Amino acid sequence: MLVVGLTGNYGMGKSRILALFAKLGAYTFSSDAIVATLLTEKDVLEKIRRGIGHGAFYKNGSLNKKKVARLIFRDETLRRLIEDILHPLVFERIKDFLKAIDKNSSVVIIIEVPLLFERGYGKKFDKTITVFTDEETALKRLNKTGVRRTDALLRLQSQLPIREKMKRADFIIDNSGSIRKTTSLTEAIYKTLLTAAGHGNH
Repeated sequence: MLVVGLTGNYGMGKSRILALFAKLGAYTFSSDAIVATLLTEKDVLEKIRRGIGHGAFYKNGSLNKKKVARLIFRDETLRRLIEDILHPLVFERIKDFLKAIDKNSSVVIIIEVPLLFERGYGKKFDKTITVFTDEETALKRLNKTGVRRTDALLRLQSQLPIREKMKRADFIIDNSGSIRKTTSLTEAIYKTLLTAAGHGNH
């Protein structure tokens, strides 16, 4: 099997590409989806409460995600604290996910990891892919989903510049054009990855 890390910056379409890979037949894993689950678990919430205080929670005990986002994208220390709580748990789930797959099979596994290069996770994967658009395209797409430009810029500024991610990746996917173009690029990369998986690189 071949384990591939998929990354990109905020609003550039990692989830869209992950879904395309799933349609093509790859096993896929969304770290964002796992984080959403973790943020409902009591022990995780308690660690976050100890780190950033009661003010980031609603009266019913659930996390005020918008408030947390405002806090951590203005304070690198807080952001690191939250990452250090969540990331080891995400990789535990990834490990469990991979255990269920025959490591001798010729399959491609695509794992979406937003901070793959920022946190030095590249070596955990056989290959890496960066999804990119220009920043303005990302901002316009985020605005359509209700994300304010100022909030989006804060997140983008906290991430490694997309050009640096493109340099570090084994493959890049331009997601700024039509869905047809993006699909074609994704299909071509998937074929290459399937060939590599068949050679037993992992």
